[in-house]
Amino acid sequence: MTEVKREVFGQMPKEEGGGVVEKFILKSDSVKVEILSLGCIISTLETKGRDGKFSDVVLGFDTLEGYTRKHPFFGAVVGRVANRIAKGKFTVDGKEYQLFLNNGPNSLHGGAKGFDKVLWSPQVLPNGVCFFRLSPDGEEGYPGDLKVWVSYTLSDGELAINYRAQTSKTTPINLTNHAYFNLAGQGSRDIYDHTISIEADYYLPVDDTKIPTGEVAAVQGTSFDLRQPVELGKHLQQFGLDGFDHNFCLQQQQARRLVARACHPPTGRAMEVHTTQPGIQFYTGNNLDGSLKGKGAATYPKHSAFCLETQNWPDAVNKPHFPNTLLQPGEEYNHSTWLVFKTA
Repeated sequence: MTEVKREVFGQMPKEEGGGVVEKFILKSDSVKVEILSLGCIISTLETKGRDGKFSDVVLGFDTLEGYTRKHPFFGAVVGRVANRIAKGKFTVDGKEYQLFLNNGPNSLHGGAKGFDKVLWSPQVLPNGVCFFRLSPDGEEGYPGDLKVWVSYTLSDGELAINYRAQTSKTTPINLTNHAYFNLAGQGSRDIYDHTISIEADYYLPVDDTKIPTGEVAAVQGTSFDLRQPVELGKHLQQFGLDGFDHNFCLQQQQARRLVARACHPPTGRAMEVHTTQPGIQFYTGNNLDGSLKGKGAATYPKHSAFCLETQNWPDAVNKPHFPNTLLQPGEEYNHSTWLVFKTA
């Protein structure tokens, strides 16, 4: 059985429209997760190690203030379009749209005030919580009134995240959760002793602004071949890599499948990622620099967490040979991701 509790987490600043931010606590025998109505943020995720003790494995803040200041999307749902759109431009039905540029020459994770920075309306479910919001036509430059539902449900060691959306005009959409994980426990120094595997035969090479070049490259014989588990620190060293921030191309089918696995051998904590999405962005916290004070006064240096963001391919709206990212009126966007926590 999953226990669901709600409590007040804080009050938004007046200049952000005020409003109460709630926290929803989902608890099973093996996992406890806390989710905020601000940005659908996973603020805490506690899971058991081999010794039976719980540890919080996601980066974040103890108070609302941390989340209302600038931070790298800790735990949030990002949208309307996750990842990057080249030059913040795209054309739909012959009309060109220009988005806010917030990542060098590109638009990233929905723009200046994306889904991560707004209050959502919650509804408690028997084993979780569903958040709703209407993103109005023209918000952050995107076309159409977009209704969005994000639900989190917990069953034993499995956290399911479902994303649904409907639009009044054709619009690009690509939703993901941007949780930063360290299975040794948040605040641990690095992720070098984690093993990682990703079920992908292809990945997307990027230019120096992290936009895919358009090539769909085989991982075989490259540092991107993660089909067998690698120990992260050794792997980065072996290939002289600064880290990963790349989309791995998954099998193109809408069915649930296992796409990635992370494990921390010293504690025995393991996490599987299952999804219906066509891609997964593997990011190793390359831009963390120790400047943010996180939970329990922890600092988060470079490579102190990883993200496995299930999503469509970056800049798909401008690349016709990438999976379709346009939602039409009368259709429904519907994707799910399952995070399964185990001990190895």
